[in-house]
Amino acid sequence: MNKQGKVTLVGAGPGDPDLLTIKAARAIAAADVLLVDDLVNPEILACASPQARVVQVGKRGGCQSTPQEFIERLMIAEARAGHSVVRLKGGDPYLFGRGGEERAQLLAHGVQVEVVPGISSGLAAPSSIGIPLTHRSWSQGAVFVTGHGKDAGSEPNWPALAQSGLTLVIYMGVARCAAIQAGLMAGGAGADTPVAVVQSATRDAQRQLITTLGELPQALAASGLGSPSIIVVGDVVRCADAWGVQHGAPGRAPSECAVAPQYVTGTLN
Repeated sequence: MNKQGKVTLVGAGPGDPDLLTIKAARAIAAADVLLVDDLVNPEILACASPQARVVQVGKRGGCQSTPQEFIERLMIAEARAGHSVVRLKGGDPYLFGRGGEERAQLLAHGVQVEVVPGISSGLAAPSSIGIPLTHRSWSQGAVFVTGHGKDAGSEPNWPALAQSGLTLVIYMGVARCAAIQAGLMAGGAGADTPVAVVQSATRDAQRQLITTLGELPQALAASGLGSPSIIVVGDVVRCADAWGVQHGAPGRAPSECAVAPQYVTGTLN
């Protein structure tokens, strides 16, 4: 009888291989089997053993995806076969990565499981263009929220989020940006509220958009940005590098930054 294996849910970070944690790299190197999400940068697989079996189990909104039930059954079967299994996820397994669901299923079937945190794109995207999620002058906290719920009954309460006064970090919100705009403005958010959208954060293909809440749907459509993107809403967007560049003074203190009425797009150099 084979020795019972183990499953490690590993956060691969936002894309830049240099942002992979040491513990994550060690887990990947020790794996017999890797179940890899679409959002994982293929360069990260250079950490894997040449003998490891790599199984692509992509899950992307609006695209053909590997059923979650199949992924869970595969993890259980491979662990019971005595293998060291790594479930490799973009970002962090516990932040919109279904890590909680998978851990519960594994434990229910008697499979040992460990979770290795990763840097979420919700942290990396804003910081890549100079935006802090908290700032003593503008925001005393941040909310990480999905752009859509599991069903109609679990839609985020956008008016309440607008009234919180906190920085909003929105995942999977591009397709629903008009509904998000309407909900936030219904809660009292002004049309001039600064907004940033960052696509493919930390990768060579990163692009970003700086706009306002009132212009968000039109600006996003004109920019050509799509998924995967992070949307950041709040006054902290005033700290974005694009504000300073636009006003001829990159690197100014955040309190001196001005709000621009139009948007800026570009690539990360």
